[in-house]
Amino acid sequence: QAQLMESGGGLVQAGGSLTLSCAASGSFFRINDMGWYRQAPGKQRELVAIVTRGGRTNSADSVKGRFTISRDNAKNTVYLQMNSLKPEDTAVYYCYCNDPAAAQYDYWGQGTQVTVSS
Repeated sequence: QAQLMESGGGLVQAGGSLTLSCAASGSFFRINDMGWYRQAPGKQRELVAIVTRGGRTNSADSVKGRFTISRDNAKNTVYLQMNSLKPEDTAVYYCYCNDPAAAQYDYWGQGTQVTVSS
């Protein structure tokens, strides 16, 4: 069964750093995009950053210059290095990937909480 397993969330003070990791395991064939979305209380889920299999990245304007996404294709793992964290970054962060050859196209992790205190 294909699944995504996230790790690395937690509580940090404003200005601090956290690194999120997400490993894909199970019946994946060739993952295309991997990335991170987040959802704050009372808000819609939004894209944080995404990286293609070839390494091309896209990220939200609100995190540019502070967050860096990377991936290891051999390990089917995506990382999100978050620096200069702000209270408004507080949210549940969801790992995402897509694989056109797998049982379903889109896959989501269970979510990991990131809380930034002021």
